[in-house]
Amino acid sequence: MLKCLIYVSVTFLFMVSCGSAAQQQYKSHSVQKGETVYSIAKDFNISEETIYNLNPDAKNGLKVNSVLIIPSNNLISSGTNNNNFREHKVKKKETLYGIAQLYNVSVEDIKKLNKELYSRGLKKGERLLIPAASQVTENGSSGPGKILPGTQKHTVKPKETKFGIARKFGISIAELEDLNPDLGESLKVGTTLIVPEKTVIENAEIDDENFQYYEVKPKEGFFRLKVKFGLSEEEIIALNPYAKDGLKEGMILKIPKDENAILKEDISVVDLEKRIDNKKMKTVALMLPFRLMRNPSDSTSNDQDWLKKDPTLRVALDFYSGALMAAEFAKDKGISVTLNVYDTEKSDTKVASIISNSDFKNVDAVIGPLLQKNVEKASEMLKDKKIPVFSPLSNRDMVMNNNLFQTLPTDAVLEKRMIQYIKEHSSGKNIIIISDSKKAKQREMIQTAIPTAKTVSPRGGGYVQGSDISSVASEGMDNWVILESENPVLVSSAVNALAAIPANYKIRLFTLNKNEAYEWHEVSSIRLAKINFTFPSVNKNISEDDRNPFLISYKNKYGVLPNRYAIRGFDVTYDVLLRLASEKDIYDAVMPENETVYIENKFRYEKSTSEGYCNEAAYILKYNAELKFEVVE
Repeated sequence: MLKCLIYVSVTFLFMVSCGSAAQQQYKSHSVQKGETVYSIAKDFNISEETIYNLNPDAKNGLKVNSVLIIPSNNLISSGTNNNNFREHKVKKKETLYGIAQLYNVSVEDIKKLNKELYSRGLKKGERLLIPAASQVTENGSSGPGKILPGTQKHTVKPKETKFGIARKFGISIAELEDLNPDLGESLKVGTTLIVPEKTVIENAEIDDENFQYYEVKPKEGFFRLKVKFGLSEEEIIALNPYAKDGLKEGMILKIPKDENAILKEDISVVDLEKRIDNKKMKTVALMLPFRLMRNPSDSTSNDQDWLKKDPTLRVALDFYSGALMAAEFAKDKGISVTLNVYDTEKSDTKVASIISNSDFKNVDAVIGPLLQKNVEKASEMLKDKKIPVFSPLSNRDMVMNNNLFQTLPTDAVLEKRMIQYIKEHSSGKNIIIISDSKKAKQREMIQTAIPTAKTVSPRGGGYVQGSDISSVASEGMDNWVILESENPVLVSSAVNALAAIPANYKIRLFTLNKNEAYEWHEVSSIRLAKINFTFPSVNKNISEDDRNPFLISYKNKYGVLPNRYAIRGFDVTYDVLLRLASEKDIYDAVMPENETVYIENKFRYEKSTSEGYCNEAAYILKYNAELKFEVVE
């Protein structure tokens, strides 16, 4: 009798809360002994996703006599569409606004049938309940040019960007582009956009002086953002009201700038060789993927074949040769060094075994492993002992711990450094951006920093012509062109067009990321030099004629000049040893205002927004008339 009373009560509450329309479209089902979500879905001719969408708690398991909400028979008929309801399977990169546009319904109506979407984004492969399509549009009919239910028109004002408009209406840039498929690469003043009918903030202007703008990553929640930025959920929502319904991938958040950020004028280069104060024994673990346990025979020819087949092994050997030289240089400075070398075999399981079975109690620092997942494993296992782990070669976003040092500047650091340089020197310059759709984020970042920048969009075939650029260039003044693309066709056409523009236009080419497209055979080095190609880099290039003691010693020992991996092995290892010798431990030697410079690389570690330390030091290089890269800054 009690169970029956509970069932009736729950059913009554559901009927009252949903209203008469819901009563016609849904019904309740009391779970019987032995029933599963699969069997119930089969009995009612619906998908399991539909049950989970309407009953999120069902994911935790079904209990006998618990009540489920099920679409009524007049909503679903063997999974086919009818006048009241249909199902949609979410595809990769689809957005709510794109799906709403597809079915001519409002986003709010989709959320009402799929209530979990109020607090999270879409998941690839999930099935959504889609209500009946609306027949009413702006001109009273359906079809192209229609205004979706729940949307309105917005005219772009001066200083507004895609970032700002997306924030104003509480959507992602992807959703904004879904609503406006003909938007193109640039956003011109006076353009009419389709946007949600409700705004969440007053204006769409970007305040980059006091705030930074952060794009929410997949599966990122308030806890992770608190770790990254030190802001509570309440503080984030206060700055971004639309986040109250939950964080979603692609959402643009306004975050206060770090008041303790290091200013350029505060940074100074220090020579740690002159600060050696702690000469006691330094024990460094060098973890590299030599793969000594491989199966080939011991013959020299097979070893040579193995080196050709395994590029990681070649990199490891080159890095190791530079690290050994760094240890010798440190000893010459009076620093006692023990270098313990471990073969990680490119395996995180092997990394775990090494750390578990070796004595790391007296290890002052770990350099390596080379591979990202191996570095993350080592850092995780050694974090409680506070043993610093230096990642030598990975510039990707990593799972950071407080003991992890990312020695290679990330792409984000390089982009920030280049934008900062252009902004600082943009006075009196005509800034022009050429970018494709894959670099929309970079274009927005540049426009946010330099609102007066003009834009050029590629033609249909993904290329540009000289007339496209000359139409926005200014004769007699400096025209700084920022090219953002990884498409070799666009890069080569832009370089050729820029090099052919008359000299009185004073063209200079920049990019935030010198990628492989610039190495394509159609991209002429002579033309790049002619237009003073400028880009950010993690390292500078040294001349073969340089009489640097390291280069001389290396060639005397190995018979050849060091390549970039050998030089990086020296620079990373020597920097770690000098930092250990300048303070009582490595953490005391991390001073964000101090920058160390060696053969090709430089280091300036700052505390990461999450955990650990990131190298914020990078070069600005220019291709000069001698076809060499010279340091600009």
